[in-house]
Amino acid sequence: MRRLPRFAALRAFEAAARLESFQLAGAELHLTPSAISHQVRGLEAWFGQTLFRRGNRQVALTDEGRRLLARLTPAFDAIEAACAELGPAPKANGLSLHAVPSFATKWLGPRLPAFMRLHPEIQLRLSASADPVDLLRSDDYDLAITYGQAPDARGLVTEPLGSEEILALAAPTLAARLDLENPRALGRLPRIESTLNPVRWADWFQLNGLKLPAGGGGPAFDRGALAVSAAVQGLGLALESRRFAAEELARGDLIVLGEGRFKPIRRPLHFLCYRAADRGRPRVVAFRDWLRAAVAADD
Repeated sequence: MRRLPRFAALRAFEAAARLESFQLAGAELHLTPSAISHQVRGLEAWFGQTLFRRGNRQVALTDEGRRLLARLTPAFDAIEAACAELGPAPKANGLSLHAVPSFATKWLGPRLPAFMRLHPEIQLRLSASADPVDLLRSDDYDLAITYGQAPDARGLVTEPLGSEEILALAAPTLAARLDLENPRALGRLPRIESTLNPVRWADWFQLNGLKLPAGGGGPAFDRGALAVSAAVQGLGLALESRRFAAEELARGDLIVLGEGRFKPIRRPLHFLCYRAADRGRPRVVAFRDWLRAAVAADD
């Protein structure tokens, strides 16, 4: 007899770890976030190990969790491939979406239940990773939400998802230490770097007529959500999209540095992509139109 934990718990963990969100895992598996959390806690009890560090609506893998994910993902990929070979063709009402992680976790995930209520006939499958996908070379996905530069290729439709506000963000206790009448004071605090963000601190200082201070290097993160979380912890000033920090700003965990005094940078950062040949497919149209409306409601 194989000595294994419950398969449902392994599946819940793998989805939550891959998507970095209990909420997104619940949407993928058609479970509530609390059900995902319950399954994961059961798995942690079985192993006697903590697999996630839990924060305010955020989760991060422990070293043990990363080791388990590294083994589970190939195993689940193999199981999926074996089932696909023997199983029926995908249902006609399925819709597969790939999205960059921070957008999926911080903005899209909380809104997906509204889409699912509006279109219960569509079986949505969401995958989140920083790895780019090529819709023209692979049919694994119907749509993709990309970050940074808009993809430009013949046969691909690319739509910007609105113009985002990129703001200087700080924990209230950190901002209280700054004398905004003295621009040099900005150079005395660490500046968190979002390595994949095309908007740099030099852009923000230039827009506001300030000289970029020497030094001030802080921690660097490859995801905007991590940069926002670091700012909440008081590790430095973050330069990130309001979309990624909306909850933290609403709760007062972060404030906009010098709001009304300093100008934000505005530009599109996220883009919806789909094949030109699919522009008339009903479920692609349904998701595109819903996403457009959700973005417009935020503006």
